[in-house]
Amino acid sequence: MKINSSRLQQHFESMSEIGKIGETGTCRPTATPLEKEAFTLAASWMEEAGMTTHIDAFGNLIGRLEGSNAALPVLMMGSHLDSQPYGGRFDGVAGVLCAIEAVKTLAEKGLHPERSVEIISFADEEGWRFNKGLFGSRGILNKLEAGELQRTDKDGITREQALRDFGCDPENFAASVYPPGSIHCFLELHIEQGPILDLANLPLGVVSGISGPLWLTVKLKGMAGHTGSVPMAIRKDALVGAAEIIIAVNEIASQVPGAPTVGTVGTITVFPASRNIIPEEVTFTIDLRDIDLERRNRYELQLRQRISDITSKHSLTYEISEDTNNEPRYCADWIKQIIHEQCAALGLNTPELMSGPFHDAMALSYACDYGMIFVRCKDGVSHNPLEFASYEDLALGTEVLYGTMLKILAL
Repeated sequence: MKINSSRLQQHFESMSEIGKIGETGTCRPTATPLEKEAFTLAASWMEEAGMTTHIDAFGNLIGRLEGSNAALPVLMMGSHLDSQPYGGRFDGVAGVLCAIEAVKTLAEKGLHPERSVEIISFADEEGWRFNKGLFGSRGILNKLEAGELQRTDKDGITREQALRDFGCDPENFAASVYPPGSIHCFLELHIEQGPILDLANLPLGVVSGISGPLWLTVKLKGMAGHTGSVPMAIRKDALVGAAEIIIAVNEIASQVPGAPTVGTVGTITVFPASRNIIPEEVTFTIDLRDIDLERRNRYELQLRQRISDITSKHSLTYEISEDTNNEPRYCADWIKQIIHEQCAALGLNTPELMSGPFHDAMALSYACDYGMIFVRCKDGVSHNPLEFASYEDLALGTEVLYGTMLKILAL
């Protein structure tokens, strides 16, 4: 093996101490001192690999290995170091640390590429703090939407204020945008976050594409009243309506057995939240994903109709806002072929599989070709402290990433 698996393991173990919760959990919110601590540690490893580092205006950590021809579009790799509030040690982290090890190996072997290589830990991939993900990867492509800086977290802090507290100046966004054509391609290694590889007892997979997520926020409005005195027949209970809609989300997403469609209600807020007051207002999120955009759009229409019908039945009013709407994005065939070749050289049988979760690669796909390597995770568990990928599998994935990087640099 060309990469240093012991060093890679040490890097994972050191990073897991930042924002650690319990024995194996991680809470490392974007644009916080914890993420800054993680950036400082990762930057030190990037610099040991011969890279220059900086944090751009969007809050991305960027390491650059300068090639002999700086005019060539850059080969970019990476993922993210922010985590879910109750997350694991490998989601996102693998894509950053394995890329650093690949570049470190390149430097140790005395190889000096013509094309520059960059590793980025993108800001706020997860999206939970401000309810909008892929912030840094969309930012460098000038794809942010109106109002994103005014989004607030649970404490009322705006994204703009969080960025300024992090040491970034949103006034300088334009200077951090990558011009069209400046990125040659993007590579991302990631744990699968699903059970397919684990069930097949295979360490690695080649990603064929990423499902398109649709994120909606639904607000239902009824009427509060005393739970002991308002008859059931005349109630306008917003929580009852929400409960029926949540069941509808599950029913709609389950229509085709075996299809990759998924639907989830992940957060719900009830007002006034008293045990003896009928809920007047309920706000909840819906996450609907599919690799088949036509089917997802059809299900969205069905869902909106069910929301209309259910709220009418319970004499409720409703509002639906759209937070994210991405189409499925497919990996470049030529990069998939290189990854397959690198896996075959190691004697690995690597299937192709779709990614249900979105990744920074989805944003980059609008600017350049991309490829992804999946690493097996135990029982398919992710966004959970029980998330686990073996260091042996991660080392194999890094070896494939290294070989893929070398092949692309030689083209």
